[in-house]
Amino acid sequence: MALKGLDIFKYTPKTNCKECGSPTCMAFSMKVAQGGLTLDKCPHMSPESLAKLGEATAPPMKALKIGAGEAEFGLGGETVLFRHEKTFVSKSLYAVSVCSDCADKVLPGVPKVDYERIGERMRVELINVVYTGKKDAFLDTVKKAKAVKGRTLILDVQDLDAAKAALELTKADKPLLNGANESNYEAMSKLATEAGVVLGVSGANLDSIYDTVQKLEALGNKNLVIDVGTASVKDAFSNAVQIRRGALKDQDRSCGYPSIVNIAKIAPDDQAMQIALASLFTMKYGSIIILSGMTYAQALPLYGLRQNIYTDPQKPMKVEPGIYKINGADENAICATTVDFALSYFVISGELERSGVPVNLLISDAGGYSVLTSWAAGKLSAGSIAKFIKEKDIEGQIKNRNLILPGKVAVLKGELEESLPGWKIIVGPNEAVGAVKFLKELKV
Repeated sequence: MALKGLDIFKYTPKTNCKECGSPTCMAFSMKVAQGGLTLDKCPHMSPESLAKLGEATAPPMKALKIGAGEAEFGLGGETVLFRHEKTFVSKSLYAVSVCSDCADKVLPGVPKVDYERIGERMRVELINVVYTGKKDAFLDTVKKAKAVKGRTLILDVQDLDAAKAALELTKADKPLLNGANESNYEAMSKLATEAGVVLGVSGANLDSIYDTVQKLEALGNKNLVIDVGTASVKDAFSNAVQIRRGALKDQDRSCGYPSIVNIAKIAPDDQAMQIALASLFTMKYGSIIILSGMTYAQALPLYGLRQNIYTDPQKPMKVEPGIYKINGADENAICATTVDFALSYFVISGELERSGVPVNLLISDAGGYSVLTSWAAGKLSAGSIAKFIKEKDIEGQIKNRNLILPGKVAVLKGELEESLPGWKIIVGPNEAVGAVKFLKELKV
């Protein structure tokens, strides 16, 4: 029966589903497709249907959790090969490799490399404990690594008895058991399943790894990560790329697992090469990247690289608004202001530090945009700067009433002087590189 005169595209039922709030099944399906709702919100689907559809709509790369409590970390869940296509989901995790011979030398230094940058903690998240053939020494090293707070363990062991004993010590902390291969996969799978931990799979080549993964899947174990191998840089890189492409492009679920890249074994005696390779695999599909015990502390730039890659490209990185005291600035030091865009902050703060002049750098909320962009968007204005200074009680904390304004927004000077009676507004250089000369010559 035709609905004469009715525009079906504008038609909306008068009642919505009481459970999911969706007006129609079609609308509900659209919300699920867009990520706004999950399938389990629909009360009309049977558990069997939910299980089938849940697996079909899951990301082509399985999302996994390792560790427990504050040391729980996510792996996988990726849907794109390139960051600009959408965004990456789970950042690469860095691990430091230890064995019984080097544990006492390496482990005390692990907590020392731990700092915060733009709201993100920079550190190695994992400790890879390597079995070298001596069970008692391996278990002793596991105990020492377990004592390092906030880190998850990787048990790099293919000996079944040693793996079982290590899991007895650590299974509550949900370590990653990297020990399955084509010869022991059944026993290792049983051990990992009983302990409720993720299992790492390795092999002589990619074909061997793929076959072993399929055998593990046939056993019902899909909580896996794939070790890309250590035969050579070429093979490791080729395997990492082929696995990721197989999962995302070919939709092959047997490739759809996070990867481990053990750089400590690929380039064991070359710290510079390890750092270069870690950069490569941070960009190209290393879910877990293992560095040698003495390299991780030298690889601080990796954290910044990782942060730049594993953030939403549509959301600018911002620093927290507030007072940043440069060169030991006190309440009598001159003030300067800029926006909360992370790159702007790091560029100007570096130049201010280089000048040696104490400066109170005032960072106001400008939406995470650069100076000119935030000014054009109305996020940076005389009103917003004055409001920040009053709301943060800057005048109650700083006695100096000289404020340096970025030269590119010199147009704000007059209005800012009206908004901040008693303050002297000084127009600074257009570019951060001019700050050193400007401050050294400034007389106020």
